Amino acid sequence: MAGTAGVIFYFDWEMRLMEWLQANLGSSGFGFWLLSNMSALGEQLLLVLIMGFVYWGLDKEFGKYIGLNVLICNVWNPMIKNAVLRLRPYFVPGYNVKLLRLVDTEADAMDIAAQGYSFPSGHTANAVVAYGSLAVHEKKRRLFWGLAIILPLLVGFSRVYVGAHYPTDVLCGWLIGIVILALIPWLRRKIENRWLFYAVLLLTTIPGFFYCTSNDYFSSFGMLIGFMLAEPFEERFVRFGNTSNILRCIIRTLIGGVLFFGLNEVLKLPFPKELLDDGIFIGHVIRTLRYAAVIFLVVGVYPVLFRLTDRIWKRKERTDG
Repeated sequence: MAGTAGVIFYFDWEMRLMEWLQANLGSSGFGFWLLSNMSALGEQLLLVLIMGFVYWGLDKEFGKYIGLNVLICNVWNPMIKNAVLRLRPYFVPGYNVKLLRLVDTEADAMDIAAQGYSFPSGHTANAVVAYGSLAVHEKKRRLFWGLAIILPLLVGFSRVYVGAHYPTDVLCGWLIGIVILALIPWLRRKIENRWLFYAVLLLTTIPGFFYCTSNDYFSSFGMLIGFMLAEPFEERFVRFGNTSNILRCIIRTLIGGVLFFGLNEVLKLPFPKELLDDGIFIGHVIRTLRYAAVIFLVVGVYPVLFRLTDRIWKRKERTDG
């Protein structure tokens, strides 16, 4: 198991606030379930489903826009975390703050490689970027702007309540999300050549490979590489079409989600669990390549099946008609 190397720094009011929230809101029952699960609004599973629903179903180009924003956020965040090395609040002695929701449910709470560092809050930044991207795209719909404000607030509150983040982690998570929302589209407009644009982004992310020790960086770095390879592959060899049929969007998304998580598990099988979990360099390389392969397959290759399913849908529609 990875060690707990890191630093502890905090404001007393942060610890007192978390103690008060956990003591008064409790750690069981429906209220706890509801408040703790607000964190899921910024977690990988839901974001994969949202991005997949848009990319595979409604609007491929918009799905790429959301996907790139979220992937950059997921790489930059752990890079900052591994530079600051702030241990999570439940490591602070002398206070009674508990971790009520693990980042990695399969790992020990004290395993830093699995659970990650504290500053800034990745869940919060993800929520700002994902729901903010929806609002920016749907500029005239107030509902999306409301969600872009309310959902990141709920995620931030939840991360503090479950003892995973200090309030200052959440504040900086909101700020980083806003910066990414503005910066990545601006860079894309300034750098018209896609490969040069990708090269610039990679230059900002590659340094983490040499100093990051937590798994979240290598997972996200691999996904970013896979995405950058999958996008031109799909445009050249696949060229799938979107659909306005909501049922077809849901089916595409559910199958894509199963493939994403299923392939990730299958590609673990050739390697000993200790090699993948001990935080050694070769394990990080394997994790990076695994996630790159998974994203390439689900973003670039999986949509080939849409041609077959589209023919089935059209045949069914003719039959029903």
